[in-house]
Amino acid sequence: MRRFDDEDLTGAEFRECDLSGARFVGVVMQGVEIDGLVTDLVVNGVDVMPYVEAELDRRHPVRVLIRSEDPADLQEAWRQLKEAWDATVERVQALPDGSEHVRVDGEWSTVETLRHLVFVHDSWFRRCVLGVTEPLTPLGLASPFVPRQEEQGLDPAARPGLDEVQAVRRRQSDEVEAWLAEVSPEGLAAPAPVPDDDRWPPYTAGRTVHQCLRTVLNEEHAHHGFAVRDLETLSGRAPS
Repeated sequence: MRRFDDEDLTGAEFRECDLSGARFVGVVMQGVEIDGLVTDLVVNGVDVMPYVEAELDRRHPVRVLIRSEDPADLQEAWRQLKEAWDATVERVQALPDGSEHVRVDGEWSTVETLRHLVFVHDSWFRRCVLGVTEPLTPLGLASPFVPRQEEQGLDPAARPGLDEVQAVRRRQSDEVEAWLAEVSPEGLAAPAPVPDDDRWPPYTAGRTVHQCLRTVLNEEHAHHGFAVRDLETLSGRAPS
């Protein structure tokens, strides 16, 4: 276990770090921003996550729909997510040429974010929900920790434009909509038909179809939030 005593970590950035079980004792934390998978966060003896989750649900009601086991709610969740992304892409298209490829504070650009969602669809929907064994879409973008990316079909040299990525996204959206129109509650509760191979994602044993679908929907929602956050910065840079 690493221990930091009397260290000045002012302005430090922890990216893709596992801080599970970390303890902060006698610290000063002002203006701190935490963004990630956070559970059981106790601040001065108070578990604050129930308050955080309730506030997030209030701000983003689609989160409640995503957790639902009712196919109609999930259809509505997908409709809202698609509508939100369409509006955001339109905003990006209204910015100066090339804005869709600009990274803000080291985060993925809009195009890279959309490419990542192509990868999420292939791995968590097509593979885990539909049981498809086909290779991943080459222009998809995985996180660096995903192993053997080229073997699974990804092209590390791909540099697609926004229109090309959006064309793939529309096909994928149609696939989700068609499936949601037919799925039953029993189908959602069934074990996920994940192929027995070594492709991404791992650790799917025991997951239901709904749990895998929720991963897709949660990724769509979370990354849309990131994109909108960065779009506000890009819009501020754009000439009036």
